[in-house]
Amino acid sequence: MPFCVIKSRTIKIFLAMLIVVVMLCISFEGGASAQVWFGSSSRLVPIYSVDKEEKQVAISFDAAWGADYTQEIIDVLKEYNCTATFFLVGFWVDKYPEMVKAIDEAGMEIGTHSNTHPDMVKLDKTTMKNELTTSMKKITDIINKEIKVFRAPYGSYNNDLINVCDELGLKAIQWDVDSLDWKGLSASQVTDRIMKKVKNGSIILMHNNAEHVVDSLRLSLDWLTMKGYKVTSVGELIYSENFNIDANGVQHKN
Repeated sequence: MPFCVIKSRTIKIFLAMLIVVVMLCISFEGGASAQVWFGSSSRLVPIYSVDKEEKQVAISFDAAWGADYTQEIIDVLKEYNCTATFFLVGFWVDKYPEMVKAIDEAGMEIGTHSNTHPDMVKLDKTTMKNELTTSMKKITDIINKEIKVFRAPYGSYNNDLINVCDELGLKAIQWDVDSLDWKGLSASQVTDRIMKKVKNGSIILMHNNAEHVVDSLRLSLDWLTMKGYKVTSVGELIYSENFNIDANGVQHKN
């Protein structure tokens, strides 16, 4: 009898722990984010990478200041028969409308990177929404295409921001491979970072006006294609429906 009591308690403890683990990992299907529960509160998570069996990765470029190397980036991507996503800030779109057209006409995906590049978590929901809708309209007025992806400036997000993205039909996108090209790293240093961190389903962060971005892009594409990776835009990498996102921001197909 004592043995049975102890065994029953053990089972109850195990089941309680299992429930906690499941609640920590649970995510909700269909939105741009995962919802991870911590006690009575929840945290929303954007997409950092995608669970992929095939060797496919996405390259993305944030564009806020300058456009000196953007056409060269496009040319290199086309040379390697690759696509990419350009996350554009609204004031960049205002300054370089012809470059926005060039990016689109080259077959690249365009997403929004906000309108004025603020730290979005410091804004109220109304201002967040205005940042996104204003920047989206500026882009769609030029390319006449729906904007489907968003990256927050500084990678800064909270529940309010991701809820706004869901309301606007945007997928909130982060990254799992940071090139750190904006720090002035050499082309070989940037490529080395990508080589060490990339995996199936990775989203690589680069910047369109980093000093060595063209050379580092070429070196990285050399290595990625040699290793058999298909390099695409974020939109081509992620699942648009029937998916869930785990606590680490990895998107999985249901």
